[in-house]
Amino acid sequence: MRIDWYKLAERTARAVIDALPGDIRERLADVAITLDPYPPPDEQAEEGDESALLGLFTGPSLAEESALADPLPAAIHLYVENIRDEVGDDPAGFREEVRTTLLHEIGHYLGLDEDDLDARGIG
Repeated sequence: MRIDWYKLAERTARAVIDALPGDIRERLADVAITLDPYPPPDEQAEEGDESALLGLFTGPSLAEESALADPLPAAIHLYVENIRDEVGDDPAGFREEVRTTLLHEIGHYLGLDEDDLDARGIG
């Protein structure tokens, strides 16, 4: 059976969002979540980096939105092919990595930095 990794990523991301507390889901309502094959060239990992970029949060964090007169929209990008490469085409590992990456990027939207995310086990 051939796996549609994008549908699997979409279902997994939806399940992650659905499992969040209602107030967090409300705050995420205007945040676009995209499933992209790879990051754009200007976001690619640089030579010597240990791993490829799996996800990226762009735009203002929740705290910054209210301070900006005309904020750019917030977005979370999940890089499906990089996630797939990271887990070696293992569906269970893929779902777990989508979950972890999405929670990590949601954390950035909520204003958490890398240390905060590490402390929560999603660094």
